Amino acid sequence: MAANGDAKKRRAALAALELLAQQTTIGVGTGSTVNFFIDALAANRTGVRRAVASSEASSTRLRAAGIEIADLNDLADLNLYVDGADEATPARQLVKGGGGALTREKIIAAAARRFLCILDDSKLVGTLGRFPLPVEVIPMARALVARQLTACGGRPVWRQGFVTDNGNHILDVHGLTITDPVGLERQLNQITGVVTCGLFAARPADVLLIGTAQGVETR
Repeated sequence: MAANGDAKKRRAALAALELLAQQTTIGVGTGSTVNFFIDALAANRTGVRRAVASSEASSTRLRAAGIEIADLNDLADLNLYVDGADEATPARQLVKGGGGALTREKIIAAAARRFLCILDDSKLVGTLGRFPLPVEVIPMARALVARQLTACGGRPVWRQGFVTDNGNHILDVHGLTITDPVGLERQLNQITGVVTCGLFAARPADVLLIGTAQGVETR
């Protein structure tokens, strides 16, 4: 089953590679599907020479692939961002942050003209919320934020033993049925102590590349 899932992820990653059009600098996200994309970049020797990475893990993998890491602050423009998702709707709204890199992912997505999301078909849902929603919080505010998330109808669970690349904690919120992703994203981001939540709805993906058993579906 895992091998079949990996094949679908690899198909989506290779499809993204075909859409790069010799981009010299791109944004690159974090996660298992993105790892297939980075490996494909290394194997195919595309025109990508620099990348803005959303995590230290992706930075390490990109450097090993011979790709220079760029600082987003040094770029006047970023045409393309490639990343995965933990859940996606047909409207291209996402839940992200299973790997804990949601804040940097959201920053790069906001900076990019085009956000290309690569995933396998198991991640497609009609309504977001099956996957626990990650929320990055300032450590001293963890309990405060958890109470607020409970009041919103969720069941927050501290991801113990994990610290983000920004030095923060993650609360994974279970039990949500997210019928208004944009509204909930704005509501959660206003809670004092929250850095950001893993809803990518106000700025959704522009394109989904979905790996299936038959090939790749584009939405």
